[in-house]
Order: sequence, then structure tokens, then C-alpha cells
Amino acid sequence: MKREYATMPQSMADMEKWGFSWADYVTAIPAPLFLITTYKSNGLPNASLHSWACFNGNAGGFYAILSRVHKSGHLYQTIHETNVAVLNFPTADLYEQCLSTISHNGFDMDELAESGFTAEPARQVNAPRIKECFCHIECRFLWEKEIKEGDEYVLMCLEAVNISMDDEHLDEAKKGRFGETGYVYNVRRLVNPEKIEDGDSGIAVLHKL
Repeated sequence: MKREYATMPQSMADMEKWGFSWADYVTAIPAPLFLITTYKSNGLPNASLHSWACFNGNAGGFYAILSRVHKSGHLYQTIHETNVAVLNFPTADLYEQCLSTISHNGFDMDELAESGFTAEPARQVNAPRIKECFCHIECRFLWEKEIKEGDEYVLMCLEAVNISMDDEHLDEAKKGRFGETGYVYNVRRLVNPEKIEDGDSGIAVLHKL
């Protein structure tokens, strides 16, 4: 038997969702976790922990579609000021430092240094890269669109202009891009929408079959 959900289950009415849709918790679809870095207008690095994106390319280029960028946040502001950003992909052992950027997000803070990360210059854009991350996608801003008219969040399209990858992650016989030392995925709190109970949330990695 399959359950059908066109509207939020009544059991989820009082569940803390932290601003996300109830459907996020019903589907629990994982997404890659990464840090978006830019420079603030005071020259200090800005870091935004992100996981709501998809990546695709065609003959014309390679693109990241960020699906949850808040209009009032530092990320939105700095991308519009600079028109560039870097997407930095950490390994699982850096997860606690990634979370630290959430609380070390003051305008007058070096958000990377405060979280124990090392900033290094990007090659093609005026934005910092995180040295400890194994993959960087340097991007320029292309366009944005409100998810719904009047929404506080926008879809934002970034075009890759340079990709940097550690040698050992390029080699699947060494660290590779998957498994314990590869890409990290954000896992939504896993709950049964028919009976809300505490559920696991956090991160996961992919293993090749």
C-alpha cells in the first residue's frame, strides 16, 4: 500500500519544521552539503552553509541552481554586490566546523577563521576558497527568480568558471569523490508522518555499488 500526501498530514501540524515544507520531511531526499563563500563589503569572508541545490551542465556550461536563498541574508547581499561566489565541498570530518559557521555569522566577523577554516584566493573570481575543502566550484551570478511571486526566497543560478579538485579525490583508487572521504549529504530529520517521533538527522555519504 502507498500513502498519498497532497496536503500536510495532521500529525505534522505541531512539528517544528524550522521554516521548511512538511514535504521535505515526508520525502527526506538527501542533497549535497557545501559552503558558499563570498566577500562582504567590509572585505571579510562570508560563509553560508547550504544544501538546497542541483547541479547540471550542457554544451554551453555547468550550472548550480540554488533553491533557497533568503533575500535578507548575507549570501544574497554579497552575491549581488560582487556577482561571484565559490561553492566549497567538505568531507564529513569537517561537519562540526561547517555547523560553526551558522553561529559565527556576524557582519564584522571573519566567518571562516572564526570556524577554524583557512581562506585562500580563488583562481578566477574575487571570492575566498576554503583550503580544507577538497572541491571548489568558482561561479559567477547569472539570474534569480522568486520561488513564488512575493516569496522571501529566490532560486539563484550560478555558472561555473573554474573547478578545483584535490588529486587524491580525483583518483577513485585513493580517496575518490564518494564514500567516507567524499561528498557529504544533508539528511532531513527522518520521521514517520503518520506518527511523529524523534528521528535521525545529520549527514550521510554515498558508497558506490
